[in-house]
Amino acid sequence: MDRSKLRKTTLEAGLSFDFSQASLQDYLDCPRRFQLRYLQQLHWPAPEAAIRRGERFHRLAQQALVGVPPGRLESAAGADPDPALGRWWQHFHELLPSLQQGKLYAETLLAAPVGKYRLLAKYDLVQILPEGRAVIYDWKTSPAAPRRANLSRRMQTRVYPYLLARAGAALNERLPILPAQIEMVYWFADFPGQVERFAYTEKRYAEDGRELAGLVEEIAGLREEQFLKTEDEKMCRFCVYRSLCARGSQAGLVSESEDVFEPEEEVEINFDQIGEIGF
Repeated sequence: MDRSKLRKTTLEAGLSFDFSQASLQDYLDCPRRFQLRYLQQLHWPAPEAAIRRGERFHRLAQQALVGVPPGRLESAAGADPDPALGRWWQHFHELLPSLQQGKLYAETLLAAPVGKYRLLAKYDLVQILPEGRAVIYDWKTSPAAPRRANLSRRMQTRVYPYLLARAGAALNERLPILPAQIEMVYWFADFPGQVERFAYTEKRYAEDGRELAGLVEEIAGLREEQFLKTEDEKMCRFCVYRSLCARGSQAGLVSESEDVFEPEEEVEINFDQIGEIGF
């Protein structure tokens, strides 16, 4: 039997599906890519070495934040076959003192309903400071620091603060975290001096709520043939599915881009640890 014919091609009524900033970004970049990756679940090839080393750095950062002795982590970074890990660790170690205050939630999951579906986010770090401010940190290991204007348009910059305002009480002794208390910070492992900060507001929170609900409803209402390929073929350059769309034989290397965003991995869900508000 050709099992490819059994794969989902639409969000059928009653189908359980969890949205994330990565899946929403894929849809905005190219509806066909969303369909191939999230509905048909075509195999996403193993990431290239540059992405694997980023994953190793994220593990080092998480271990540092939960109290693993820095000397042990420095040794692990120095022993890594990729010399970038040692450099990134030194940059992060310099940042670490500013992170060691308030309550820290590293690699934590939050979720909230959006329409008939659920929106998930996995945070590198949420720091809740004594005065009530909440700072979202996201570590980036891309070969170049993306331009601020591009970051501001990314779904991550919208979904992460929005979801913290919706479900962040799970991290704050059941007290809500107001939008105006939230800040999103992008920290670049190779460019530690180029930190990008985005303040959140009540107005933006309301806008994001409406627009995210509308986007989810739009995706859920599409028929199979309506998941169209993007008209902007520049989006195809780094897409692993480009050969399926007759737009090239293989994806370009992440390291070739001047303003690249690392491909996002699927959110790994641990339902015993997830902070969530109910439907």
